[in-house]
Order: sequence, then structure tokens, then C-alpha cells
Amino acid sequence: MKSFAVLAALVSVVSAAPPRDRVARSPSLLVYSGPDVKYARSNDDKFTPPKGGVNPPKPVYTVKSPFDYESINLALNQEWIELDLFRYGLERFSVKEFEDAGLNEDDRYLIEFMAEQEIGHARALGNLLGGPDSASKPCKYTYPFNTVLEFVDFCQKLTRWGESGVYGFLPHLDSRPSAQILLQSITTEARQQMIFRQFEGLFPMAVWFETGITQSMAWTLLAPYLEECPKENHRIQWRNYPALNITNNPSGIDPDYKPAVTHNRPLLTYPGREVKFTWEDPGKKVGPKNFDYVTATAVKGKAKYAAWVSQYNVTYTPLENVDGNSGSTKQPGTLVYPDLGDPQVNDTTFIAIVDDNVYLTPANLSLIDNHIVAGPAIYQAY
Repeated sequence: MKSFAVLAALVSVVSAAPPRDRVARSPSLLVYSGPDVKYARSNDDKFTPPKGGVNPPKPVYTVKSPFDYESINLALNQEWIELDLFRYGLERFSVKEFEDAGLNEDDRYLIEFMAEQEIGHARALGNLLGGPDSASKPCKYTYPFNTVLEFVDFCQKLTRWGESGVYGFLPHLDSRPSAQILLQSITTEARQQMIFRQFEGLFPMAVWFETGITQSMAWTLLAPYLEECPKENHRIQWRNYPALNITNNPSGIDPDYKPAVTHNRPLLTYPGREVKFTWEDPGKKVGPKNFDYVTATAVKGKAKYAAWVSQYNVTYTPLENVDGNSGSTKQPGTLVYPDLGDPQVNDTTFIAIVDDNVYLTPANLSLIDNHIVAGPAIYQAY
């Protein structure tokens, strides 16, 4: 997104969609010649490298550890709400309401087909958990929308944290066969998320890399919409953090931008924008009313930073104007690759309030869990 010209470099920091005048570039790759790389290259001219996890014994498609079960159980609960949400939206709103929002019969059928996809995803994940006697069942849900466009907006946000929530734990699963099954379902959800952005009239994909978040972050975002669950459902064993509210969060809904393959819309946000927050104290009941989930945090100290979790990076900006459970910060202008461009904060992304600016990378992001004061919240950067 950054040209070699200085002016274009400055423009790239605030550009949301890729510029129209593209310049072909060959990125210089980071050089690492450590022993792991040298060993991995020593294949002795074999057509098929050894190992790779497909040697005997044969793959067993089931969870292998408590970490596997708890992670996939959370993902199954996400699949169930998506199935209900897509069906509910189609049932609640009339054909005329959909047509007035720019969504025709073919678009509605696509949402219907997405619901059918969720049936398959729920079957696949339920099988990994041991089948009907061991897997969680659908709950009753509550939704925060009253119009078709608000329904679409909620869908693109819910599928965003559903997708990101799996990316965060997928490579850590002890069962590699289960990880393969989950990978092939979550890539379908990635397509759903992009389609809902298109239905909302947003630029379909304004990042180079999709974001991963932790299980507790995903559960914090999901729990408020579970109204009541079957009593036999397995308890979700991840932390619910206190809720975070972005009081000046931009909206992606704009009647001037109808559903389309793409729109190169004006910026919704920009580096240096003041972002304002309020957050709750821990100890509040959350989630299904017949379960005793309560928000909690491991942090004993004060909130100091906003953590922007997006693409490969976590960027921290200091909290300002802190007054009890409120404060503000400035949106950062960081780039994923400083020499190539790609604004880190773009698309539908995540912000949490934390007590420390610990250095994190995608493979150890879960270390942030011990530092979250509140959140995450969805930030509609573009």
C-alpha cells in the first residue's frame, strides 16, 4: 500500500482500501538462516519430505486433551448461534424490508445457504467432541438489531470474532486431525464474513492478514447473546472479561453504499483519531441466565493501555483522560510491514484495555489474557 515516493508513503498510512494506481513491488524477505531452516531444507532430493504427521498410526478425528475439548466446545457454541442468527434474520424481516436494504432473492438465498453450512459445521465439531451425548446443544439467543442493515452489520461482526477466535487456538490443538477438520470449516466462515461486509456496502477485505484472538476474548464477545442454554450443555471454561464499550465507534451502515462486490468508501477512521471508552467492573453476571458465568480479570493493577489486536500485531497506545472506568486513546498509525505498508488497524478489528504493554506475536497471543482489564470490543476501523 506504500509507494516508493515519500508523499505516497504518507498517504498510505491513512488509506483504507488499496490505492487504484498500484505499483508492482518485490518485497525483500527477512533473512533467517538458523539451524531449524537448514534442517528443514535438507530433503536429499526426495519428492515427498519425511514425517509431516501422516505416518502410522492412522488419524483419529477426535479431541485429544482438555485444551482441545474446551476450545472446540467454544467453537461449536459459535456455530450454533450462527445457524440460529442466519435463520432468524430471514424469518424476522419481510421480503420488502430486504429489498429496501438492497438484498434481492438471490442474496437471501445465499444467507439461507450459509445457515445450511452451519448445520454441517455443527455436525463436524460435534463429532470431534464425541457426538450428541458429549457435545453442547443449541441455546436460546438474544440479538441487538431491529432492521435488515443492523442484522447484516451484526452478522459481519459475529462472524469476525468467530473466525478470529478459531485462528487463535487452531495451531495449538493437540489433535492435528481435529485441527484439519476445524481448518476446513473456519475457512468457509471467512468467506461468510467477507460476504456480509459486501452486503453492508463495505470494502470486502481491507487487511493483508486476518486476525487471531484468544478463546477468552471470543467468549467475552459471544456470551452476552446467549439467553438460556440446555442444562446438560458442557460449561464453557474460558474467562469472561468485563465488557468494554467504544462510545464513539464508527458505524459501517451508510444508505449511500448499497450491497455490492466492493466500494472504495471514504475513511471511517484514521491514525490520531480519539477513541473513547467506558468499561465495567468485574463480577457482573453474563451469558445464559441458567448458568452462573461471571465476568473476571486476573489484573490487580490499573488500566494503562489500549491493545489494538489486528492482523499479525498487537500495538499499544496509552490511555488518556482516565476517570474511573472511562478513558480515551489515539488510534495508532502503525504498519504491519513498515517498508511495504498495510495499516495495521483496518477492517473489523479488536481493542482491549490492558495493564501492561507486553510484547506478543500471533503464536503466543494467549499471554495477553493475564493482562486484560476489559474487552475486547469490536472496532469498525473500515
